[in-house]
Amino acid sequence: MERFFACGASNVSSDITFTDYPTAADTAKRGRLQIIAVANQKGGVGKTTTAINLATGLSATGKQVCVLDLDPQGNASTGLGINKQSRIVTSYDVLMGQASAKGAMVATQIPGLTVIPASVDLSGSEIELVDAEKREYMLRDVLRGKLDDIDYVLIDCPPGLGLLSLNALVAADSVLVPLQCEFLALEGLSHLLKTIERIKHALNPELTLMGIVLTMFDQRNILSKSVASDVRAYFGDQVYDTIIPRNVRVSEAPSHGLPVLLYDHRSTGAQAYIHLAREILNRERGSVSRQEQKTMKALG
Repeated sequence: MERFFACGASNVSSDITFTDYPTAADTAKRGRLQIIAVANQKGGVGKTTTAINLATGLSATGKQVCVLDLDPQGNASTGLGINKQSRIVTSYDVLMGQASAKGAMVATQIPGLTVIPASVDLSGSEIELVDAEKREYMLRDVLRGKLDDIDYVLIDCPPGLGLLSLNALVAADSVLVPLQCEFLALEGLSHLLKTIERIKHALNPELTLMGIVLTMFDQRNILSKSVASDVRAYFGDQVYDTIIPRNVRVSEAPSHGLPVLLYDHRSTGAQAYIHLAREILNRERGSVSRQEQKTMKALG
């Protein structure tokens, strides 16, 4: 079955089809939960935009997806339409063991997509965690084995590599790195990858680099092309084929509390995230299902 999804905002694309929530039989066939940290210590590289739009694309194929907003700014929560008054139980409460992940989930306008919203309380959590026992494992302990009905958790990490990001990387199965197509972004990438390797060896041996997504690409800018070429030359197939362009509709969407896939799914930015979701599913299983192909075709 399929559900026709339409938002109330007049400027929102209204011809996007989402699959219904899976049945119990569908759930039984589901693979294990994948926890993906969307991380880069540099701010303004498209972490939040990537997290919410990739989550939307995955949920459109029938996946049950949760965005865990671990940034005190709470931009992922805002971008998914969760206002501050609705953030009663937050990722702070989950991290500090005061609430379960399921208890903190808030439904979005998108079928199959929930969010664990952030609050400013997260700003002080790094200080609170300093003396905590097994402080690096706090998030992992409240996520692992407790979200059997979820396919993906995408953690929107804050900029920097403090205790919040460390908790995300220890809890995660893999790391998705959005990389802005600018020279200074390259400088921080090697530091991030070294950090990932250290965490892998010391704290989370299952952690892998899921891939690098090139973001904010300007076709008219020679530097953007040069950065993209250099990253591909060095990292090879660890860099996704899909490139996320600079696009005004991507910038406008969060102010309406919507992913760009709903705000204007025909825009170049939305189409890029649709292609990214398709590429991730293709890489994960070698091919996408007929239903997923149908949904992606309708979106694209």
